[in-house]
Amino acid sequence: MNDKRVVYSRKWQNIFLVFVLSLGILLAAAFSWQMFFGIAPKLTLLEGEEYVLDLSSPFNLHIRGSQEGILLVNEESISPRGNSLNGPLSFKAVQLGNLTLDFRLFGVIPLRQMEVFVLPEKHIMPGGHSIGIKLQAEGVLVVGYNLISDHDRLISPAKEEGIRIGDVIVEINGRPVTDLMDAAELIREGSEGGKTLHLTVFRGGESLEFRVKPLFCQENRSQRIGLYIRDSAAGVGTLTFYEPETGIYGALGHVISDVDTHNPIDIKDGQIVRADIVSIREARRGYPGEKSGVFVEGQDILGNIEKNTAAGIFGRLDQIDNHPLYRQPLPIGLSQDVEEGPATILTVVEGDLIEEFVIEIQKVNRQGGRDNKDMVLRITDEELLEKSGGIVQGMSGSPIIQGDKIIGAVTHVFVNDPARGYGIFLEGMLLESGLLEVLEDL
Repeated sequence: MNDKRVVYSRKWQNIFLVFVLSLGILLAAAFSWQMFFGIAPKLTLLEGEEYVLDLSSPFNLHIRGSQEGILLVNEESISPRGNSLNGPLSFKAVQLGNLTLDFRLFGVIPLRQMEVFVLPEKHIMPGGHSIGIKLQAEGVLVVGYNLISDHDRLISPAKEEGIRIGDVIVEINGRPVTDLMDAAELIREGSEGGKTLHLTVFRGGESLEFRVKPLFCQENRSQRIGLYIRDSAAGVGTLTFYEPETGIYGALGHVISDVDTHNPIDIKDGQIVRADIVSIREARRGYPGEKSGVFVEGQDILGNIEKNTAAGIFGRLDQIDNHPLYRQPLPIGLSQDVEEGPATILTVVEGDLIEEFVIEIQKVNRQGGRDNKDMVLRITDEELLEKSGGIVQGMSGSPIIQGDKIIGAVTHVFVNDPARGYGIFLEGMLLESGLLEVLEDL
């Protein structure tokens, strides 16, 4: 009888032990998911700035840093050996640079990594100016096929040899291609007598070689390779910011892509010029609106274009008029400074007059938005809604100001709800611009 009681007691002890272990595993797993979603993959701080990450943990949390001396966590220097911490975490940026923080549960279970950038404090001028944008592509871009009659069929010789839409032709017969006129002359010279052309093409970062034998086109009485090509792009956008001392600027908040191929344009040269807005095609549900601007190529040049990136276009200004609304530079606002609620944007809806309009930030994605969709915005200003219907093409790059700080720029519109759209955090544009230089290993 006593043996049965002992067996019965041990059975319930084992059940209780399994229950406790299972509960512990569930709690640990739940906390792991809290950690995963509670910690952004990237944190940007200004030198001397403090930031509190509220992650109360019932378990031992181990944090390891890739470098020492850049960051204090709970007033302790973070090190490659790691620190065991509990409760809310206080980060203090003490030195310019960057490091990676590795979060582990019990010092063993990987939870999340966070890359921390410590940048110098900067004040910059807000933009809002309408700008004409002209890009000169690297080589000439293939945007379509031109079919040529070859006896009983229509073909494109270049397509037959494997050249695709979106390819960039950079050399013909070993000679560099700079523009459309250049390409036409090299094809004419190289194909005399029906000779085969040697084309060097860039595709997805890779250099490829093709041999294309032109066909004689009866309609044009010349040798043709059967391609439509383009060498430049132009349009209207909005200046986001500039730094008065260096002239460094950022605009658009997104990459410039070819209208036919949708591929980012690799630029060889480019300019931004003054632009006047002459009309706005009002946005409606399902139909994005558009600013129509005028600018004269080669005149009223404001600056150059050095980079065309996912965060916008960047370069240096040669000249800029005084800002009509802001006489002094504003402090930059980082992603952790952005809050849901009211804000304003600066943009032009008529002529060259910069105006300030009220918006609402409806959602902030600190986990890192896709395609520069870090914030969801809504236009609430009745005057702007009446004039444009909401966010329109050409408004990309309009700076967003909240709490006397520049925090980002307008980037995209919701086609089915043009009063709403997306914005990019300012820090992404600043890092691409080269304005915020940190240590060489950044």
